[in-house]
Amino acid sequence: MGKAIRPIGEEFMRFAILVAATTFLAGFAGSAFAQDKRVNVGKVAVALEQYERSGRMRELMQRFPKGGDLHNHLTGAIYAESWLDWAAEDGLCVETSIPALRQKPDGKSCVDAGLITAEAARADAGIRQRVIDSLSNRSYVPTLDWSGHDDFFVTFFRMASAPHRFGDQLAEVAERAGHQNTLYLELLETIVLGELFGSTAGVTLIGDVEADYAALMASPFGAQIPTLVATVRQRIADAQAKKSHLLGCDVDASAVGCDVKIRFLHQVIREFPPQMVYAQIILGWAVMDQVPEVVGINLVAPEDGFIALRDYTYHMKMIDHLYRNHGEQNVTLHAGELTLGLVRPRQLRFHIREAIELGHAKRIGHGIDITFEDDSAALAKRMADEGIMVEISLTSNDTILGVSGRDHPINFYRELNVPYAIGTDDEGVSRSDLTHEYMRYFRDYDITYSELRYASRNSLTYSFLPGTSIWEDASCRDLIASGGILAGSCQSFVAASEKAQLQWELEQRLQTFERELRAPGAKLRFYDY
Repeated sequence: MGKAIRPIGEEFMRFAILVAATTFLAGFAGSAFAQDKRVNVGKVAVALEQYERSGRMRELMQRFPKGGDLHNHLTGAIYAESWLDWAAEDGLCVETSIPALRQKPDGKSCVDAGLITAEAARADAGIRQRVIDSLSNRSYVPTLDWSGHDDFFVTFFRMASAPHRFGDQLAEVAERAGHQNTLYLELLETIVLGELFGSTAGVTLIGDVEADYAALMASPFGAQIPTLVATVRQRIADAQAKKSHLLGCDVDASAVGCDVKIRFLHQVIREFPPQMVYAQIILGWAVMDQVPEVVGINLVAPEDGFIALRDYTYHMKMIDHLYRNHGEQNVTLHAGELTLGLVRPRQLRFHIREAIELGHAKRIGHGIDITFEDDSAALAKRMADEGIMVEISLTSNDTILGVSGRDHPINFYRELNVPYAIGTDDEGVSRSDLTHEYMRYFRDYDITYSELRYASRNSLTYSFLPGTSIWEDASCRDLIASGGILAGSCQSFVAASEKAQLQWELEQRLQTFERELRAPGAKLRFYDY
C-alpha cells in the first residue's frame, strides 16, 4: 500500500500549526532547547513528505542516523560482484552449469576439473551476469517450481572464497554502513565449522541434553574446544586488522567505515545432525565467554528444513541446558520465519514461544508467524513486558515468505508495544541495504518520524553491546531532553558503558540531523504547450 501524498499547501499549513503549538507547549517545558527540539522534529516530519514528493527520499534516508543493524548475516551481506572479484583474484573456479563458485580441486586446474576460471567467467559478460543472478535474488522471477524461498537459500551453496577474505568482507559491510550513517553492526558469522565434523563424528546422542552434553565433552570435540576458541579469536583479530588496512583506518581514522563498531553473533547452522548442532552451541558458549568481540548466539538455516523442524524443541533444550548450567549468555533466535502453506499449521503454533521460554531469546528474528502462535496476544504482551525485541527485515520477508504490507505482523507488534528494530538480514543476496529498509518501512506503513527514530534507537538499546542502556539513567535522559553537553553523573555513567557511549553518539547525530535538515522548496512548473 502506497503512502498517501498530501497537497503541498496542506503540508506547510500543518507545519505552521505544529510550530505554533510546540512553541506554546515549550513555555511549560521551561527549556529553549525543548522548544527548538519540537520545532526541529516538526521540520523533519514535513521534510520527509517533501523529500518523498520530490523523489529525494533516498538522499534523506541515507543521511538519517541509524543506530545499528542487528540482523545481518555477513556471508549474505556481500554482493555477488565482490564474491566473483575475489574468486578471480584468488584463482578459484566457476561451475557454469549452475553457475556457482568453486574451490580449485587439489592437484587439478579449473579446466581439468571441467570448470572455468573465475577470471574467465568475470571477463565473459554473459557468464558474469548469470553468476551475479545465481549468487543473489537479482532477476528473480517466481515460477511454478521455484519460489523466492528457493532462490534465496540456494545462493549460499554457490558462494566460495579464500579464508583470508574474512577481512575483505568486514571492509565491505563497514564501508557500506559508514556511507549510510550507521554506527554499529552485529554480524552473524560461522567462524569455525569444518573442524567440528571429525571431532563429533563418533558421538551418538540420546535426546537427554544433560547426558548428551557429557558425551560431547568426553569426545575429541571437548578436548578441542580451547584450540577452537583460540582460532576464533585469531581469525577475528586478523580480519579486523585487514578491514582497517583496506579502509585506510591506520592512515586516516576518519575514513568512511572506520568508526563503524563491529561485533559478532556466533552463528549455529541447525540443519546438521544433533551432535553437530549441540557442538556448535557448546562452542558458542565458550567463545562468548572468552572472546569479547562475540556478543551473542543465534541458530540459522531455513526454519522449515527437515531437521530444523524435527529437532526444534531439542535445539531449544540444548540452549536451555547451557544457559541454566554454564552461565547466562545473550541469545537471539530466528523463530517464526514461517507462513501458512510453507509448513503444517501445527508447526506455526509454538516456535516463538519456545525460543523465549526454552531458548531464553532476548530478541526474535523475523517472528512472522506470531498471530498463529497459541494465545498470541499474551505472548506479545510478555515480549513487551520483558523487552524481547523483534528484528524486522521487510525485504527478506517479502522475498523469502511472500509476506508484505498488511500481511506483515509489524503492525501487530506495534499495536501491542513489542519493541522492534529494522535490519537487513542478507543485503547482498537481496540487493538491498539498511537505508532501503528504512525507506520501505516509511512508505509501506505510513509511519511518523518519531517511529523511524524509535527504531534507530532500539537497534542500540537492544544490542548485545556490554553495559547499561543510556535510557536507564535519569541524568542522561534529562541531558538528552535538554540538549545539554555530556557532564556530571551522566558522563560517569556513559564512561562505564560501551553501549551508552554509542547511544550518546547516536543522540548527537540525531540532534544534528534534526537541526540542520531543511525541506526542499516546492517548485512551480509552467509549460507553454
